[in-house]
Amino acid sequence: MVIDMRRRGEVFIVRPNGLLRLGQGVEEFRQAMEELIAGGSIQIVLTLSEVPGIDSSGIGALVRCYATLRQRGGAIKLVNPHGFVALSLRTVGVYNLFDSYNDEETAIDAFAE
Repeated sequence: MVIDMRRRGEVFIVRPNGLLRLGQGVEEFRQAMEELIAGGSIQIVLTLSEVPGIDSSGIGALVRCYATLRQRGGAIKLVNPHGFVALSLRTVGVYNLFDSYNDEETAIDAFAE
């Protein structure tokens, strides 16, 4: 998995590219998110347009990030969760935990509200 990260003001934009499934993909995602959060980043936009699939371990890593950020007064906003990823999040009942947007600009702007 390749994970592109960039900062825009106080918001970090994270763009994973690959499957969020048990193994290397989830481990790389979890590690990248933990490093961001440990560094004090609490506003994260997660763009999922290049993630074709997610399993229960990927969902677990995503929910752990959500919980940690909430405890620190932050949030994670999803961009373009579509297809199998959106279906998986809805099926396990966690899709509604996240604010979801069609584009990064709108998600970034939502932090200012």
